[in-house]
Amino acid sequence: MSWLDRLQARWNLKSSFQVFIVLIVFACTGFTVLFLKRPVVSFFTADGEQNIWFSLAYYILILPIYNLILLFYGFVFGQFRFFWAFEKRMFRRLTGKKDNA
Repeated sequence: MSWLDRLQARWNLKSSFQVFIVLIVFACTGFTVLFLKRPVVSFFTADGEQNIWFSLAYYILILPIYNLILLFYGFVFGQFRFFWAFEKRMFRRLTGKKDNA
């Protein structure tokens, strides 16, 4: 079984093409967050120098922003349902709530 087949089974997707699209959405989201970091750092810090408190605040605040960007790209690529369910599962795990399904 190939890694695409394993991802397809794990994520309950219908085709390898859908797995490929989901991976593209994750990649686009990651690159967007990467490209947003430099302007955010330069806006909030003098001469682009990051101290430990800024880094800590950035990584705490980037989580909801990352999730919004993930949903946006999921919508653009036609995979909003998958990513909406993915987000709900992730927040259930973060909050420690049991799955009702």
